[in-house]
Amino acid sequence: MTFALNAATASPDRTSRRTRPARADVEAAVRLLIEWTGDDPDREGLVDTPARVVRAYEEFFEGYDTDPAELLARTFEETNDYDDMIVLRNMRLESHCEHHIVPIIGKVHVAYLPAKRVVGISKLARVVEVFAKRLQIQETLTSQIADTIQEVLQPRGVAVVIEAAHMCMTTRGIKKPGVSMMTRRLLGAFQTDADLRRDFLSSISKPNENFG
Repeated sequence: MTFALNAATASPDRTSRRTRPARADVEAAVRLLIEWTGDDPDREGLVDTPARVVRAYEEFFEGYDTDPAELLARTFEETNDYDDMIVLRNMRLESHCEHHIVPIIGKVHVAYLPAKRVVGISKLARVVEVFAKRLQIQETLTSQIADTIQEVLQPRGVAVVIEAAHMCMTTRGIKKPGVSMMTRRLLGAFQTDADLRRDFLSSISKPNENFG
């Protein structure tokens, strides 16, 4: 099953992506950066760093190789008429700022109000992961997650809240440690129903329970 996403949420696949440079060229670029810092890329501690950086980037940015809509394609209708909100709280977020390529670390809360069908909760977490493993700004990431869930599952509403620290602000530039940024996107009933919105925001503010 295929889903047509809008430009804001579209996921480039292997055929539509720009051709990747050769691995050797990328390692050479990392070596050049090491030289630019003033260090010696041939010293023992750095000689394998270019290859390590490339392997790390493959992991950090593997989200470009997955279509998030496909993750939500399989749904379940046997819900015994469950129609209240479903909330995943406090999912760890690890992404990278597209302006400085430094980490964004935080947490994501996702909720949706099902319309007859539900999706496996691990798939929601995977959608978050796919978009997070791309170069991002937090505002775009928040919208991408919410819009994809809304467009594919077509629930009665979707809510996404992200709270994260940006290393581009805490470790460089203005250097303000302890500052976090919060973004949210509310669609459908979460936008129009004040009571539902209040219930959701209250549910994500509660302390985490330890269920072992």
